[in-house]
Amino acid sequence: MAMRILAGASSFWVKMVDYPKFSDFAKGEAKLDGEKIKLKDVLNQEILILNYAIHRSKFKDENYLTIQFELSSVRHVVFTGSGVLMDQIEKYVEKIPFYTVIRDFGKYYAFT
Repeated sequence: MAMRILAGASSFWVKMVDYPKFSDFAKGEAKLDGEKIKLKDVLNQEILILNYAIHRSKFKDENYLTIQFELSSVRHVVFTGSGVLMDQIEKYVEKIPFYTVIRDFGKYYAFT
């Protein structure tokens, strides 16, 4: 908290007021950083999920998932429209960070 002296306060009675900083209460969405990698290049390898974000696509009328993870001690991000992965990550969000393997089951991708 930042201390502020109120303007116009007498020099004898200086009133100190605690005002919050914007950063104390504004919890914005942080950009997920890392080296961009294709989902097919991550399949069947153990990764450490660090964070995720779900956004509306600018090009299609659907959502897409951004996953931030570590693979071989390097931070990466991957983008996918997989509904199964979106459902799984939202269901287990309180478990992040966690290790997983993304597998291709033909018609869908899933964490295993």
